[in-house]
Amino acid sequence: MKTFSRRVILGLLAVSLFSFTFADEPTKITWETLRDVTFKKKWSAEESMFILYPTFGTKVTNLKDKEVVLTGYMIPVDVDANVYVLSANPYSSCFFCGGAGPESVVQIKFKKSTKRFNTDDRVTVKGTLKLNADDINELNYILVNTDLVL
Repeated sequence: MKTFSRRVILGLLAVSLFSFTFADEPTKITWETLRDVTFKKKWSAEESMFILYPTFGTKVTNLKDKEVVLTGYMIPVDVDANVYVLSANPYSSCFFCGGAGPESVVQIKFKKSTKRFNTDDRVTVKGTLKLNADDINELNYILVNTDLVL
């Protein structure tokens, strides 16, 4: 009976540890997931122009403050300051230059200064997803504490 009890306890412990390990894994997302957002134009007196303000859908809201993994194309904004944007599309058809929407770009804030990236380097990154609906100086999606996934 003691042997049976030890086996049961060890089995439950192993299952708990196994579950814990996978619970901490980042969620792999796609650009399709980030399309769960709608935008409303509102006049900004401060900027003297219309601004698109997001309303995030359930899929996106459930990912808020969670660690995610995303693959896309790097767009260097300020290489010396380590400021990058990850895009669903190459530069020529990204949000800033082509017909894509603001949901197709994510601001990247690396944990530490990283290697320099070239325009359209295809990379996979891992970071904590922040949702921004108010600060027009930041993108709507921001990955903080970001690392390059090798």
